[in-house]
Amino acid sequence: MFFSSSSPVFILILTGAITLTYFVTRRMFGHDPREPPLAPQSIPIVGHIVGLSQSKFNYYVELSKQTGFPIFTMSLPGQKMYVVTKPDLIQAVQKQHKILAFPPIEAKFASTVCGASPEAQAILNKNVNGDEGNFGLSMESYDAMRAGLKPSSELDDMNRAMIQEIAKSLDTLQPAKGKSRKVGMYNWLRDAITTATTRSVYGPMNPFDDKAIADAFWEFESGLMSILVGFLPSIMARKPIAARTKVAKAFEAYYKAGGLEKASALARYRYQAEINHNVPLEDIARYEVGGSIAILVNTAPAAFWSLLLFHSHPGLLDDIRKEIDACTETSIENGLTVKTLDITTLKENCPLLLSSYQEVLRYCSMGTSVREVMEDTYLDSWLLKKGAMLQMPSRIIHQDATLWGPNVDEFNPRRFLPEEKQNRPRDVCFRAFGGGKTLCPGRHFATNEILAVIAVFIARLDMKPIGGHWKLPTTANTNVAAVVMEPDTDIDVEITARQGFEDVKWAINLNRSDKIFAMVTEDSPEIIS
Repeated sequence: MFFSSSSPVFILILTGAITLTYFVTRRMFGHDPREPPLAPQSIPIVGHIVGLSQSKFNYYVELSKQTGFPIFTMSLPGQKMYVVTKPDLIQAVQKQHKILAFPPIEAKFASTVCGASPEAQAILNKNVNGDEGNFGLSMESYDAMRAGLKPSSELDDMNRAMIQEIAKSLDTLQPAKGKSRKVGMYNWLRDAITTATTRSVYGPMNPFDDKAIADAFWEFESGLMSILVGFLPSIMARKPIAARTKVAKAFEAYYKAGGLEKASALARYRYQAEINHNVPLEDIARYEVGGSIAILVNTAPAAFWSLLLFHSHPGLLDDIRKEIDACTETSIENGLTVKTLDITTLKENCPLLLSSYQEVLRYCSMGTSVREVMEDTYLDSWLLKKGAMLQMPSRIIHQDATLWGPNVDEFNPRRFLPEEKQNRPRDVCFRAFGGGKTLCPGRHFATNEILAVIAVFIARLDMKPIGGHWKLPTTANTNVAAVVMEPDTDIDVEITARQGFEDVKWAINLNRSDKIFAMVTEDSPEIIS
């Protein structure tokens, strides 16, 4: 049956459709004057989507400069987003961690990304935000992560295992005397760090020792956005989903074979939390694929940018080498010269190395802390509506000239030296690891690993670009889960043994991991104690 445009039934349906569209549109795009001011968009409704697709993580910086507001509202199709741009307001957000909550978002992300079963999703969603107390899989998984990664003898064990794997990779990389080796710098770092990290976490039965599994993981990681979008996944996300399944099956076999018996405390604690809540083994394996994102995705890019910027910044490499050389112990064993580097000693005696590393993170990080507004609430004088999302992009803070000075766009390796403290903002303005209750628990492990790679690389190897000059690659395709920019293209380099060090044997040690490098406010002695 068809209706004519003049019939009462047609008019009734049309009126209902217009009314429904009005209320849906108002719900999606309506703006209360008590809310943070609206950010302008060039195209109604979809302008922010277009801006994000074109400028990626720099779009938030552009909007922040354009509006000048400490917090603003982005109206997106189907979702309202508040974006915080000032450190004081970020601290206020972090104090309201139950009302402005991260766990519900992480649970949704984990279930979608990992392909968890409905049963596992229900277990994870029980008391997901800890509103009823510190119990449930969500809360206990956080506790397991913090326990496994806090400075302790257990973290020392994991760090030492990682460092020895880094040493092996560098031994293999170094060519014979008078020879050179050509490699893609990023690919080499990613392979070396993947091996070192996963062996230290998962032990001698590490699933990633199978290169096919490691390659499948990176295939999965490269397709995260297509999985998250969820549009025709059997077509649009076919390859990353197949790769995810392959890695999950490897973890399932690992658990069944007793791989955890010689694994790190971190891996054991995470597994036990899930077993305690009766998560099916297939889903434990799926969630561990997601957990691998956290331990792997950002370390290689951070090491890549460190080596690239240290080598390309005039005079910096020589100055850092002098610091590292001064910390290197030399001995003779069976007539062979042995050079020993201790990572704890480096953290205590190489201020330029540490300042340069921290500046790399400021310069190259683009992570965003995300919260869900659990109920209508006020942040300072601004009304935040239940169901909206709140973002705190680190890049807005890290690129704010009113905080960091007129050279904010430049890589300044001496910015974080102790004597420069009066020329930079408070520690809370450094957001590479987030902050508050969701501060990255793996920051100490990652720092030890990156320092081990770059310090020993610099101490024993010379590197030059194949093309004759250093060129920073673009980062437009950085993945959705990344916190540090990922290069769109690799840099081909030529590696030789450092002149005068060709016949040296190298050893890397770690005294104690409780000698931390305090980069964030939460690591200050007053707060730790």
